[in-house]
Order: sequence, then C-alpha cells, then structure tokens
Amino acid sequence: MARTRAVLGTVAAALALGVALAACSPTFDWRTVMNNDNGYTVDFPAKPGNDQRAVQIAGTPMQMAMQTAEAGNAVFAVGTVMLPDDSDATQRAALDFLRSGLARNVGAAPDAHEVQIPLAAGGKTPGLEMKLSGAAGPKHEQRTVYARLVAHGRHVYQAAIITDQALSQDQVDQFFSSFQLY
Repeated sequence: MARTRAVLGTVAAALALGVALAACSPTFDWRTVMNNDNGYTVDFPAKPGNDQRAVQIAGTPMQMAMQTAEAGNAVFAVGTVMLPDDSDATQRAALDFLRSGLARNVGAAPDAHEVQIPLAAGGKTPGLEMKLSGAAGPKHEQRTVYARLVAHGRHVYQAAIITDQALSQDQVDQFFSSFQLY
C-alpha cells in the first residue's frame, strides 16, 4: 500500500506504473461504487482505494482525486480533477493534459477518438477513448492503457485500465460501460 501511494505521485504515472503492483488477486469481484463527491458511478473489480494529488494543468494548480482497484494483473482507476471553472478552454486544457500524460508514459502517440459517455440521469455526453501500448516505468515494461476521458461541468474524468497482460474484452467492457456521470 505504501508503494502504491508513492507511485500515485502523478496521475499518468499512477496509471502507467500501478500495474507493477498487480500481483494481487486474479479474480474479479465486481462492485458498483457511487462517488457522490465527484459525480460518477462505476463498477470496480475489487474494493477501491482512494488518493488525492496536486497537479499543474496549464500552469494552474488543481487537485486530482483517484480511486483505484487491482485485479487480474490490471489496475482500474478513475481520476477526477475539479476545475476552477467550466469554460471550454479550461476543460480542453485538462483533457489535453490527461491525454498527453497517458500517452507519454507508454511512449505512444496521444491518439484518441470520440466516444459517448452515459449520464446517470439519461442521455450521453461526448468524451475521448484511447487504447495505447508501449514501454512504461523505470524498467520499460510493456503496458496497455485503455482510457476514457470526459469533461462535464467543472469536472474532468479519466477512467483507465492499465495492464501488462491481455485482458478479456468482457472485463474492459464491464468497467467502461458502467462508468456514468451525474
């Protein structure tokens, strides 16, 4: 646990390096987690832990809350940044920060395509989806990152899975299809 907290020093590093700790239970014990403080619900494959870190986005200090769970050689995480305002420019800067950080940590291009993120009250909002592979961490170990990024009001969200082995598409779908914003 102490090593996990140290790894969570930055959002992207937390996700890229967190898989090194995935020697935990290979089983998936899915549970729905409602995060009322940050405005989302998601299914995690194990009981999630919580952390919070300071980040600098476009020169502005902000806080990022993280919930992470480990299962089946993968780390499942939702990070939430509370923005100082809900302007398009602020949302775009935060999304670019998250997208670039994920890509940089596995040495990949920050390619993303549009995806619709469900809202708990009905409807959807546009977001970004990424699947990246590359070398991560100090040992340059192969990692695959699946991520969805979305801005909603004064929040920007990063739902991600980092794995060092092939992960069943069912597990990926369970996590991302359950991710809904309030």
